[in-house]
Amino acid sequence: MRDFTRRILISGSAATGFSLLIGCSTDLADEAPQADTAEGPTSSPGSPTANPSPTGAQPTASEPPSPTPEPTPEPTPEMVELPGGGTVPFPGRRMVALYGHPIAPVLGMMGEQPPLEAVARVKALVAEYEAAMPGEKWMGAFEIIATVASANKTADGSYSNRTPIETIMPWIEAAEANDIYVVIDLQPGRMDFLTQAKEYEELLKRPWVGLALDPEWRLKPNQVHLRQIGQVETAEVNAVGTWLADLVKANNLPSKVLILHQFQPRMIINRELLDTSRPEIQYLVHADGQGGQPAKQATWRALLKDLPENVFLGWKNFEDEDLPMLTPAQTVAQVDPLPEFISYQ
Repeated sequence: MRDFTRRILISGSAATGFSLLIGCSTDLADEAPQADTAEGPTSSPGSPTANPSPTGAQPTASEPPSPTPEPTPEPTPEMVELPGGGTVPFPGRRMVALYGHPIAPVLGMMGEQPPLEAVARVKALVAEYEAAMPGEKWMGAFEIIATVASANKTADGSYSNRTPIETIMPWIEAAEANDIYVVIDLQPGRMDFLTQAKEYEELLKRPWVGLALDPEWRLKPNQVHLRQIGQVETAEVNAVGTWLADLVKANNLPSKVLILHQFQPRMIINRELLDTSRPEIQYLVHADGQGGQPAKQATWRALLKDLPENVFLGWKNFEDEDLPMLTPAQTVAQVDPLPEFISYQ
């Protein structure tokens, strides 16, 4: 029997506080992408801490295509540049992010301290990456969980709690005052990603705020969290991308990062159909498996296989769940190809 990893769900209201439910989910690097039925997962459980096979065989993946630089939107006098200059996040810079929720420290490093202390913490991490790889341009980021997967049915039936914009705003203001990028993360439950993204349009109109979609917490109509790992059709992702690209264009904003969290191939159905043609957004596949380093590397290689063109890469280090968690110098040395976005939970 393989061990399960721990993942945390939230019950209660983002406005009134959270209670915790500890549950199990798994990193299955070798599953084929497929749609689940409404009840339960389609596969047997696996573990990110599992050892390599007795024969020493490891999952292999073809070399991922290097993202082709997309046409850079012509800046106008009114367009605000990104921290460090320019109007396109990648290539040319790499981001180091604290991940979490402002009032739930158990969900990640970002919420373990007030905004200005989080600024100092991420800047210290950036300094370590600059020392490990001084030839690169490194910058800080916050990835803020805006909608939180709920262990209990919410009033609207979505199993997802919305965090009020006024709760998030102090973190965004602290980031903007200190040249830090922000990503708003969605865990939508039974709601679709586009509907939730539109609820945070006010924040996404800000030039330094991008978006992240977390398919692990995207449920079908009769599903609940922890009984199966969620997944999303690429058509739904493309709808979000089109809406966000139109928002960027209409408001003369710099190109935005659009992150897709993934630790199993099946989590994004038909990923090869991802529409990366709009220069207003830059897709980034973020590998957020947790556990032992050999299994994390196996998951990484599996996710790189058949990566669509013009897609950038992300990697997550887990403070408590990784065995062990890589240092910045180890991340630079061991994660190949080096991702554009490295987050800490």
